[in-house]
Amino acid sequence: MSLAARFDTRVTPTSSEDDEQEHSDETISECVDDLSHCLLARDELSAVVNSVRVSLQTATREQQLAGEQLRRLAEREVDDILAKHAITDRQQLMDTRDAVLDELLGYGPLQELLDRSEISEIMVNGHQQIFIERGGRLERTNRTFDSEEHLRAVIDRMVRSSGRRVDQSSPMVDARLPDGSRLNVVLPPLTVDGPSITIRKFTAQHLTSRDLVERGAVSIEAAAFLAHAVSQRRNIIVSGGTGTGKTTMLNVLSSHIARSERVVTVEDAVELQLEMPNIIRLESRPANTEGAGAVTIRDLVRNSLRMRPDRIVVGEVRGAEALDMLQAMNTGHDGSLSTLHANNPRDAIRRLETMVLLGGVDLPLRAIREQVASAVDLIVQLARGADGSRFVSSITEVVGLEGDVVSTAELFHRPNGSGHDRAAAPSLVGTGVTSQLVEWPINNSSEAGR
Repeated sequence: MSLAARFDTRVTPTSSEDDEQEHSDETISECVDDLSHCLLARDELSAVVNSVRVSLQTATREQQLAGEQLRRLAEREVDDILAKHAITDRQQLMDTRDAVLDELLGYGPLQELLDRSEISEIMVNGHQQIFIERGGRLERTNRTFDSEEHLRAVIDRMVRSSGRRVDQSSPMVDARLPDGSRLNVVLPPLTVDGPSITIRKFTAQHLTSRDLVERGAVSIEAAAFLAHAVSQRRNIIVSGGTGTGKTTMLNVLSSHIARSERVVTVEDAVELQLEMPNIIRLESRPANTEGAGAVTIRDLVRNSLRMRPDRIVVGEVRGAEALDMLQAMNTGHDGSLSTLHANNPRDAIRRLETMVLLGGVDLPLRAIREQVASAVDLIVQLARGADGSRFVSSITEVVGLEGDVVSTAELFHRPNGSGHDRAAAPSLVGTGVTSQLVEWPINNSSEAGR
């Protein structure tokens, strides 16, 4: 609910809203995030927010306040004002206090959702609908913004914190929040029903191969194989659809890189969490208000070649930078890693070919396929089950070029074509095909525990 509605006991869902929710898609369930109420009415809550905001503006004009100092001042002001109201229940008082502070210093109705570790994504469809993803499933919350102007104010606060902009002249933006969460905003008229926000939350949890094995996302043999492939400097592409865990897998694979190596990462918005002593993280930049100053992924990949990297890790290949990435893999930067969107390994190869052609380079298709066959060693395919689970569906080795076709060999798969539900899917098992590129002791899976 909005700031006021969250704490107004007189606000309840209407029967029509309930009926509409009961007939919604089965994958979407309603969740009630109003865990508390207070005795203040809407106008009183708004008055509290406005009063504290005026006090903060006055204080910041008189002295330079930022960060923790500003928060402590806001907390004192809120406590002083709420002390004048007859709120005897301590929990209600604390909930009201937190809501006011979220509105002043945070992101309003979204702040508590951002603070909850079990929520992985937040989606705002106009000022009256907020959805979340929790445990791999979508749920509609009963939170709303007070108005579209309220939503716009929160959007401005989010985008401003990243140093980017979004307005009528530039109605779409990709950015990241201070905690590392990925932010996408689209404004009208591109969105018909009001501004749209999508937040992919950053997680501070560093998953390992052992974690993936315990969750059933990969078998212990396959995890050991991938660990050896990374340590033996094989070029790996992680392929999958949206929300299948490509960045997570890239982080896990990168954890097997030797700490003595120099790594350069290239991303649209920084998400990778590589704990290495010699690492350079590069992030693309959009054009400014004059349409100048843009720095693309392709620019960064090209520049990374001059930074003496042992490996290059590209967060996602989605355009003309594919050719530069392939050339880097072919010219001494073995062990490079990247991700792309594709439904299966064969589609991943086709997408690479298409993206190279999009770069406007006049190369025959056979020459492009030779580049792909020579550069890419392994394709790790990810899938997402109907239950929201994410898992490795296959591991494929690129063998070479046979005629005009890039030849591949499937090393690990889930039998019977399973890939829709991890709970019902057999374990990821070897196909019996021996890798021609990776030497690894099949009976020794100790590397999977890293």
